[in-house]
Amino acid sequence: MKKIFLFKNLIIMFITVLLLNFSSSVLCDDEFLESKEKEIYLTFDDGPSGKVTSEILDVLKSEGVPATFFIIGNQIDNQEDLILRMRDEGHGIGLHSYTHERNNLYSNNDGFINEMLKVQKRLYDVTGESYTILRFPFGSTNNTYTLTASMVDLVHNNGFKIYDWTQDTLDGANPKSSPDSIYSHAISDKDSIVLLMHCANVNKTSPQALPQIIKYYKDKGYTFKKITEETPELYRLKK
Repeated sequence: MKKIFLFKNLIIMFITVLLLNFSSSVLCDDEFLESKEKEIYLTFDDGPSGKVTSEILDVLKSEGVPATFFIIGNQIDNQEDLILRMRDEGHGIGLHSYTHERNNLYSNNDGFINEMLKVQKRLYDVTGESYTILRFPFGSTNNTYTLTASMVDLVHNNGFKIYDWTQDTLDGANPKSSPDSIYSHAISDKDSIVLLMHCANVNKTSPQALPQIIKYYKDKGYTFKKITEETPELYRLKK
C-alpha cells in the first residue's frame, strides 16, 4: 500500500510540474494584460542613435526606472558606448533586425531570421551577452507582412521570443509630434502596458515627453519593468 501511495503522489507531482510549465509558456496576447499588479514596460525602438538615445537614458537614470531597447544592428558602429550604457544601467536589450529594411525582413522567413541572428551576433561582440527577445520592425503584422503560426514556430526554434506592444505613442509614425501629443497617446488605464516609443535621431521630442509619461504612471502606482526572457510573449496571430 505504501508503494502505491508513493507512486500516486509521484504521478500527481509530475502532472503539476507539467501544468506549471505549460502555463508559463502559453502564447500571450490578451492574456498578457491579465496582471495581478499594475505594471508598465517602457520600450524604445530604432536605436542606438546618439543624442536622442542618450537623452532618453539620462531621463530613465534620473527617474530610476528601467526600459527595454530594441536595437538595429547596423547602427551600433561607433555607438557601442550607448549599448554598454543600456546594459550597465540595467535596461533590457532586444533585437530589432540588422537593417530595418522591409525587403530584407519580409521577402521570406529565412531573411527575417538571418537579420535577427546578425544583430544578435553584433550585440554579442559588444556586450559578451546573447540576447533573444525581439520585436518585428513595423510590428509582427504590418502593411507588408502577416504573422503566421509557422513563422512563430521558426522564431521559437531559433531561440527567440516575440514582443509587440499594447500602447503606441505614435512617435514612430509621427516623429515630429509635440511632447504633449506623445504624452496623450501614452496614457492608458490597463493594468499591464507595453508602451511603444522610439529613440531614433528623428525622435527629438520623445525624450521631452518621457518625464511626464513616467510621472503619470508613477502617480497611478504602476511598477516599471524591463522585458526579459521570462516575460510572457506578446503577439497576435490573425484569426
